[in-house]
Amino acid sequence: MKTRSAIVIGAGIVGLAMARALSAKGFCVRVFERSSRAVGASIRNFGMVWPVGQPGHLYERALRSREIWKEAGSAGAFWNEQAGSLHLAYHADEWQVLQELYESFRKERPVQLLTPSQVSNMSEAVVENGLLGGLHSSDELIVDPREAIAALPGWLAEKYGVEFSWNKCVSYVSDNTVYVGNDEEHEADLIAVCSGADFETLYPEAFSKYPLTRCKLQMMRFRSQPDAWRIGPALCGGLSLIHYKSFMAAASLPVLKERYQREMAEYLNWGIHVMVSQNGYGELTVGDSHEYGSVHDPFDKEFINRMIVDYLKTFARFKDWTISETWNGIYPRLTDGQADLSFSPEPGVIVVNGLGGAGMTLSFGLAEAITKDL
Repeated sequence: MKTRSAIVIGAGIVGLAMARALSAKGFCVRVFERSSRAVGASIRNFGMVWPVGQPGHLYERALRSREIWKEAGSAGAFWNEQAGSLHLAYHADEWQVLQELYESFRKERPVQLLTPSQVSNMSEAVVENGLLGGLHSSDELIVDPREAIAALPGWLAEKYGVEFSWNKCVSYVSDNTVYVGNDEEHEADLIAVCSGADFETLYPEAFSKYPLTRCKLQMMRFRSQPDAWRIGPALCGGLSLIHYKSFMAAASLPVLKERYQREMAEYLNWGIHVMVSQNGYGELTVGDSHEYGSVHDPFDKEFINRMIVDYLKTFARFKDWTISETWNGIYPRLTDGQADLSFSPEPGVIVVNGLGGAGMTLSFGLAEAITKDL
């Protein structure tokens, strides 16, 4: 029987993960979300659960997160597919990095080094001209973030008894009490603040002590491919090799990055690396760029989207290139290289933030780690 109470502030992926973990630990959980549904960074991404990009213990955390995603998906809450990922090489230095990563990963991860013909057999969407090979990982799971984040509250309510209060903006937290507006007070034994890019709203002085910034990314979606055509694994160009920490295991990665700095400096200046995933409706999600700073303008830059599509066409080919939507998202990121931030600004309160672009990949596993000793 649940005798302890917990309040979670924020119904993005971090908040949902904390709600699940706390409920599993015996807490009676209530989630407060200021909007009628989650509309922030948690729905503005690829929907990739991405173990291949995680180093060390974060890889195991990503696998645990994937299993929870699959559990929810298998219950019929939302579509999901363990499609895997395919990193492609069109230059000798990219191919060298992929070979080194294969040797580093192969004893502990389900990876394959593929010839051009094997890549083509795995995905009809890959450009064959100039292809030297690819690195395939079978770990990666794809969901549609808009569908999945909208469905998770229902799953959490049914399976764990989590209660959700929508359109409830928390204005203040003190002495184990959450204040909503001018006339609501709610007490709990534990309060988890999972407010994403609005991190400083409730505890500005506490947050000022931490090396946090905001990252703005630009993405787009191509409409459903005709005749139920599928691309297979999520596809990644060479630029993605310098983006993920796990790929630092390749000894020749600095050489590759040096070439990119010489030949593709503008791509690096805007933090562009290009990937594509496909949802259950056949739509393609493509991106992305990375702009860092405390404040960002709300407008998309057309030239960034053009650069993304231009690079995408060097390694991918689709049946339909019609862009149906473009957007930007903003998420918090730590500048000291750490993967996440959790701290207690006052007794009975825990803040969870700073997962960077890995919220979909790490949140469920992180929430279990944070609540393990409660």
